[in-house]
Amino acid sequence: MSLKIVSIELDEANVLVKLLHRHHEEALGHRFSIGAYDTKKQDLVGAVIVGRPVSRRFNWRVNLEVTRLVTDGTKNACSFLYAAAARVGKELGYEKIRTYILDSETGISLLAAGWYLEEAEAGGGHGWHTRSGRNNNQPENKKQRWAKDLNPPLSRKVVTKPNKAWSRQFEGWENLPAVVNQSKGESPA
Repeated sequence: MSLKIVSIELDEANVLVKLLHRHHEEALGHRFSIGAYDTKKQDLVGAVIVGRPVSRRFNWRVNLEVTRLVTDGTKNACSFLYAAAARVGKELGYEKIRTYILDSETGISLLAAGWYLEEAEAGGGHGWHTRSGRNNNQPENKKQRWAKDLNPPLSRKVVTKPNKAWSRQFEGWENLPAVVNQSKGESPA
């Protein structure tokens, strides 16, 4: 196979999305993005953008979502990128990765990458875009939700406040709110 994974920035992945994606605009954020580089063509032939789950039903601390996947049609590039995204997510300690595809798509690339159909009619349709401020630039037909289990669930504490080691490492963190308020034109307390 002449495909290799390469780390790419969100803006690079979004260039491919803008040029090649059939029905989505650029992604606004990501956890990471991966490119598919064809060593024979000497060119980037696809990208996957992986972020937090869009649905509030899924815990963003342990789940990932492929929010965009795009290729120029290079053979096996889609399954190559789905598999790469899952491997990276697994190494980062996430429990599950999901994606949504149109109901008109077969999901063969996902099957080839070891994913499974989690729900045949998930989202889409009326009510998908009802939250105020939500983008409405996607197709409104039903979607399929595909997933791949990455790691068994762990019980762990979530860090919610700085500890003493951080205060030595990042001196002045306790003054951060004053600095933030000053940037808004407010005087520090």
